[in-house]
Amino acid sequence: MDFMKEAVYEAKKGVLNKEGGPFGAVIVKNGKIIGKGHNQVVKLKDPTAHAEIQAIRDACKNIGSFDLSGCEMYITCEPCPMCFGAIHWARIERVYFAATREDAANIGFDDKFIWDVIEGKREDNVLFKHTPSKEALEVMKLWESMEDKTLY
Repeated sequence: MDFMKEAVYEAKKGVLNKEGGPFGAVIVKNGKIIGKGHNQVVKLKDPTAHAEIQAIRDACKNIGSFDLSGCEMYITCEPCPMCFGAIHWARIERVYFAATREDAANIGFDDKFIWDVIEGKREDNVLFKHTPSKEALEVMKLWESMEDKTLY
């Protein structure tokens, strides 16, 4: 099976249904697709409903775990910073992408400003301010002290 073709099929499905941008993703484990998704930002009115996120959610639901170790992802475009982070949190081991960030930028999906902030090349236009909270730290300590916590 050509997994990239499956990702392209997902992307096209989303475009034809006017659900969001032209992006699709599939997640594969042991040669089988365990999750798939396409961009649904417009349909769901959710800025996080990128193809990669939707595929990760689908795969996790299908296997009953948040750990996608041993999986690979096929995506129609290089991931944005949010999806890049989600891929790492999900422990996906290999990612194959077709189009580049530059290709996406050329059609209006330019995330260079976010990468530039992450890489320290420009100031962030969103204010992030540390507002210390004893109570917030207490909740963190509570979680840390739990013997039956689930690490991820």
